[in-house]
Amino acid sequence: MTLHGRAAANGSRYCAAVPTLRAGAVGVDIDVVTTLDPTARDELEALLELAQERDDFPNLSDEALFSIDQLGTTLSGVEPSGSPAPESAVLLARNHGTRELVGCAVVARRRDHWDIEMAVHPDHRTIDPRHPGAATPRNPGPSTGGAIDAIEGVLGALLDMAIAEAAERGGAAIQVWGRNADHDLDAAMAARRLEKTRELLQLRAPLPPDAARDAAFPPVAIRPFRPGHDERSWLEVNNRAFREHPEQSAWTLDDLARREREPWFDPRGFLLHEADGRLAAFCWTKVHRRPAFGEIYVIGVDPDFQGRGLGRALTRAGLGHLAARGISTAMLYVEVTNAPALVLYRSLGFTEHHREALYTGELHIEGRPAPPPASAQVPGS
Repeated sequence: MTLHGRAAANGSRYCAAVPTLRAGAVGVDIDVVTTLDPTARDELEALLELAQERDDFPNLSDEALFSIDQLGTTLSGVEPSGSPAPESAVLLARNHGTRELVGCAVVARRRDHWDIEMAVHPDHRTIDPRHPGAATPRNPGPSTGGAIDAIEGVLGALLDMAIAEAAERGGAAIQVWGRNADHDLDAAMAARRLEKTRELLQLRAPLPPDAARDAAFPPVAIRPFRPGHDERSWLEVNNRAFREHPEQSAWTLDDLARREREPWFDPRGFLLHEADGRLAAFCWTKVHRRPAFGEIYVIGVDPDFQGRGLGRALTRAGLGHLAARGISTAMLYVEVTNAPALVLYRSLGFTEHHREALYTGELHIEGRPAPPPASAQVPGS
């Protein structure tokens, strides 16, 4: 795959010849934009909705949507707050001939690294294991130094250009989230010297929960979150409970307020349990509309109250609330290494739906992650 850049009105433009499911090798233009006009916003929203409908899970995280919001559009439903935003850009991949939007990437600076997330139109993927027959043979390609794996094509071009964009903006460390992670994705990331450092499971369970599972565990008293009153006490417990977590720790009032402004926020589904005169545990739920399912968004127990069965009790309370809303499927994310949580969730009827992985690397002067030692082997090579 040969890539080159030329000037564009809103940033840079890159061109690539990539294979797709629908039309074989096609020309793709990738524009780097820092503002989104209403037309581009609508196209991007339609792309993300279609991808989520086909995949049955969101392709971009809340943080990526917040980064897009700061470019002057509101895909997450939250109006930009006006506070300083992480430096960010969106890469829009379009069919060179038809100008159809076939993919996007979000590149956003965080505290000490760049985050990259991507989404590709379902009809423009090189392979989709959920649809039989949707596969292309492996062919040699210079972008990987070997085999073109399942994510090559539009997604591979977006990834290469996102890495180059981060390097041009002065990046050092990069983190790339891969949805529906598998061996092919691992291999393509490894070919770019990106190492898998985290793996999340998305678990799902039918609702309502089986009451017989917890007959021996009495419920605990809960109450709903009170906006304008509970923020500081919740932040204290959240940051104590997740003090080692890379994303959930060190939340601020702004972080919480941003989510309180979202259309999905419902304080009735933000459940709190108090003990000894203070907040001890919580279960925050979120209802997704398309597809319709309920998420255990965040659940935490203050370290002073751990070991009392509150994690199970609050999870049960959250599932009960979602079932009462008429939701038939619950989901949550958990680290693959969190053995105690996995035991709990599986005992409540959760099973694995798909895996997501975080790949990390260090950029060097040419805009690629630093090469590994000469003895390193690329998986799948």
